[in-house]
This record gives sequence, structure tokens and C-alpha cells, in this order.
Amino acid sequence: MAEPTRDDVDAIVGPATPHFAYQLRARVLELVEDLPENHEVRRYAEEKAELLDRLGYASSKAEEGQREPATRPGWAQMPSSAPADEPLRR
Repeated sequence: MAEPTRDDVDAIVGPATPHFAYQLRARVLELVEDLPENHEVRRYAEEKAELLDRLGYASSKAEEGQREPATRPGWAQMPSSAPADEPLRR
């Protein structure tokens, strides 16, 4: 197998959803496990693995667009609103 690239990591992480975050995290880490610890792609993959870990406790990646304000009517009834950069507490 060719040496993994950032594009390979992105291909795994790109379509991630909370439901599959941990399966994808395992695949990303497996992809780079043979690379040296200081390898650029391995460090990138580990950063993405951390994102996937947070996503496992979230309801979306919420990478694009503006967030809904907490003052929006019905906000209190939306307990699943937990983006990956502010996931639910573990």
C-alpha cells in the first residue's frame, strides 16, 4: 500500500456523522499506525481523530453556516444541538 496522504485521511473523515464517528476514527488511526510519530500525515490524522472523538458526543460537525441563536423559540427543546466543537459533556 502507498504511504497515506492527507487526502486519504480527508476521504475517511469528510462524510463523518455522529453515528459513525468512532468507526471512522478507528479507520483513520489504523491508516497511519505505521507512520513515524512525527510524520505530518500522522499528526494530521490524529487531529482528525480528536475531531471524530468530539463528534461522537455531538449532533453534527456544524462546519458551515451560522449557528442558530439560543434565543430562537424552541431552543430549549432541542437537546441534540451539540456541534463537534462544543459536544455534550462526557
